[in-house]
Amino acid sequence: MVPYGGFWWRVLAYLIDAILLQIALSILTGFLGLGVGFNAALMGGNEDLIMGPMVAASVLISFVAQWLYFALLESSKMQATVGKLAIGLVVTDLDGQRISFGRATGRYFAKILSGVILLIGYIMVAFTQRKQGLHDMIASTLVYKTRDPREVAEGADVFV
Repeated sequence: MVPYGGFWWRVLAYLIDAILLQIALSILTGFLGLGVGFNAALMGGNEDLIMGPMVAASVLISFVAQWLYFALLESSKMQATVGKLAIGLVVTDLDGQRISFGRATGRYFAKILSGVILLIGYIMVAFTQRKQGLHDMIASTLVYKTRDPREVAEGADVFV
């Protein structure tokens, strides 16, 4: 049986994803000129007129980019983000099958709830039998410790 992806593996995968997202978002906002707008505001421009829309645009871009990153990759044939792939984790439905974009989107937004309640939704991964966080339970998903999603669906033993 393929083991479930435990708490610390998932934390490590998220740290990798967070670093990659931060780099990509820094490049994207710089390319879009949002970094230049921040500098202009700080160098004596009218901060009130410039900073509000710049911050709003950066927050919106960041939110949409993170949602698409997690939802598109976890619902793809890889069934994992880059961080999960690096660690060897895949996201499946309760039957070990690939999840849809809609379910991956629901899982992403359920992560907000997992975090808002003092991270208890994430900490649940360490204590539940199938290593599910609140967001996994809401979206009916599982995370397995394997590099090949077919091993979960076929029930093959990872370590043989």
